[in-house]
Amino acid sequence: MSDSAIATASAAQLHGHPQVDIIDKETHTHGFWRGGVSPFNVSYGKLMMWIFLLSDTFTFGAFLVSYGSSRFSEPFWPDPNVAFDSFFGIPNMPLVSVSLMTFILIMSSVTMVLAVHAGHLKKQKEVAKWLTFTIIGGVLFLGCQAFEWTDLIMDKGVTVTHNMLGPIINGHPTPGPGTFGAFFFLITGFHGCHVFSGVILNLVVLINVLKGTYEKRGHYEMVEKVGLYWHFVDLVWVYIFTCFYLL
Repeated sequence: MSDSAIATASAAQLHGHPQVDIIDKETHTHGFWRGGVSPFNVSYGKLMMWIFLLSDTFTFGAFLVSYGSSRFSEPFWPDPNVAFDSFFGIPNMPLVSVSLMTFILIMSSVTMVLAVHAGHLKKQKEVAKWLTFTIIGGVLFLGCQAFEWTDLIMDKGVTVTHNMLGPIINGHPTPGPGTFGAFFFLITGFHGCHVFSGVILNLVVLINVLKGTYEKRGHYEMVEKVGLYWHFVDLVWVYIFTCFYLL
């Protein structure tokens, strides 16, 4: 219905019927006004995804602010070059493992962009290909994180309640602030759960792509909605990487 449409119902009709008969001046056809269009010019699904991501931003933000206040209130904090110096069991390679994890996650975001672009062009095979690469990237990231956690727990003596990465006194390590392990495993674990959820969502969407579900619908909006979630997960990792591994 064009903007030039005018309502022809009386006040009594408006009161008794929520659907108002209108006449379009351009097409001279009748129709019913059901409340107008979205004020945000976006579909309901994408709007709800944005609202969900906004709420998730507050959660991650609260975690990182709490981490920062705890860290800078401690007289000593583990050096990232010492805490994360192992590359799949190879010592003295500080931050190499997390750099690889970051590269993998960023590249998976690139493949997600390509999948969304292919969806706009309705290229089913291209969408499936790039979604597959995105899923592989997410699985590789989770695998790297599993090795990192194993190294911290088994070799560095870091848990959610204990931390052996304290100051070196007389050549011997001493316990450090226990909040280091608590915050690290909480925040990276929470992010890892998001990555795992993203992998599952992408896998479900990939199956639907292969089945031709979105071809029948005539659009690939679901790929775009899952892509928003995946980009959010990648963006959050940038802040986690900065807080835990660089500062």
